[in-house]
Amino acid sequence: MGCGGTCQKKFIKYRTFSGHKVGSSSDGPSGGIKGLVLGIKEINMKITSFTDLIAWKEGHRLVLVVYSATKSFPKEEIFGLVSQMRRCSISITSNIAEGFSRNSWKEKLQFYSTALGSITELQNQLLVSRDVGYLSKNKFNEIADQTIIVSKLVNGLIKKSRSEIS
Repeated sequence: MGCGGTCQKKFIKYRTFSGHKVGSSSDGPSGGIKGLVLGIKEINMKITSFTDLIAWKEGHRLVLVVYSATKSFPKEEIFGLVSQMRRCSISITSNIAEGFSRNSWKEKLQFYSTALGSITELQNQLLVSRDVGYLSKNKFNEIADQTIIVSKLVNGLIKKSRSEIS
């Protein structure tokens, strides 16, 4: 039975991104993921706005980290990698917000899937930024961790949407 948009279910699974591991088991919390309660299979809460979604909150945190990190990129990247990474990160939260506002589960699924695509695109751009020396290993790890958190949460929204369509 669905929650009719009034609750959010968060499912966390183990995932890697370019050999960079972040995740949790279902038995308890895992270290290294800030601000996220892990090890709990399901959290129900009243959702009245897209800003109440944990996926949007963590995505917004990702936007802020990306904006901060790209401030130190070379000036010649302003219209290249900086612009791409910033637009891409904003696309994630924008699609989560738009998906939330849609009335049909099929439409929600489309927007959440687009958000997931933007996360993957950003992960590619992070690898390029690291490999050309624009991001330190620590900064890369911080942002990579956040992309994995957001990816897991968006995947939860996608799973929920698919289950309501079937």
